Amino acid sequence: MSAPRKPEGVNAAMVTGEDIRKAIQNLSLSNKPVCIHASLRSFGWVEGGPLAVIDGFLAQGCTVVVPTFSYDLAVPPPADMRPPQNGYDYDAIEEPTPGSRRIYTPKSTAFSREYMGVIPAAVLAMPRHVRGNHPLNSFAAVGPLAHRVISSQEPVNVYGPLKVLAETDGSVVMMGVGLNRMTLLHLAEHMAGRNLFRRWANGPDGQPMQVEVGSCSEGFVNLQPILSRVMTEVKVGESVWRVYPAKETLAVSEREIRANPSLTCCGDANCLRCRDAVLGGPILDNCS
Repeated sequence: MSAPRKPEGVNAAMVTGEDIRKAIQNLSLSNKPVCIHASLRSFGWVEGGPLAVIDGFLAQGCTVVVPTFSYDLAVPPPADMRPPQNGYDYDAIEEPTPGSRRIYTPKSTAFSREYMGVIPAAVLAMPRHVRGNHPLNSFAAVGPLAHRVISSQEPVNVYGPLKVLAETDGSVVMMGVGLNRMTLLHLAEHMAGRNLFRRWANGPDGQPMQVEVGSCSEGFVNLQPILSRVMTEVKVGESVWRVYPAKETLAVSEREIRANPSLTCCGDANCLRCRDAVLGGPILDNCS
């Protein structure tokens, strides 16, 4: 099958696979794992579509990691699994939910495409992808380190893949999107002493279980001036790529969140998740 060509009349910049490979080389990302958060539209027009982006990284020896969240598998909290300070309005529970009769496995095709985008969808369509064991916030990867990065993910170790990313000299690549899409910063919150929020999905036995998830991320943009010190930026077509080394980004963000817990607040006075995150997250004693 030939690669799709730019339609006549489209004035957006044309980005080729060679452009992508050159950017990866110039950013010194070759042979390293990368977690990608991307807006394909930000490029202009990519010859070959999302696969061209993924293949560009694979051709340079990278391991490509993407979030492949599946929000529709959430179920309501059982009465005995409702920790306080959990960024959740227990009085507003609606039943049934789409996930009530569904069970996730890493082989699942469940995927919230409208929120995740076409590049994660393309990774999931690749035969050799590896997907994590988390029903709501899975990560998936392709490339030489895919199994190593993904195998650590569990329902109560949601950011295991990002820990491995930092341990293996990996980076987060933001392609035309802002810091409010950087999942790594949820791990920084946890490292700064916050308990991760709990949500619920069916376990392998079909019964509801608690799983870890992150907080509100809209306030992460407040970290931009601080993280600009560790960031490298290039333009690929019309897309601005901002590259953040995972280990250094975590260290800087953890320190800043400890020093100023309100830094991550989104500015909405009614945001329960921001309020409870600043307070330290859910109180988990006696709530299994």
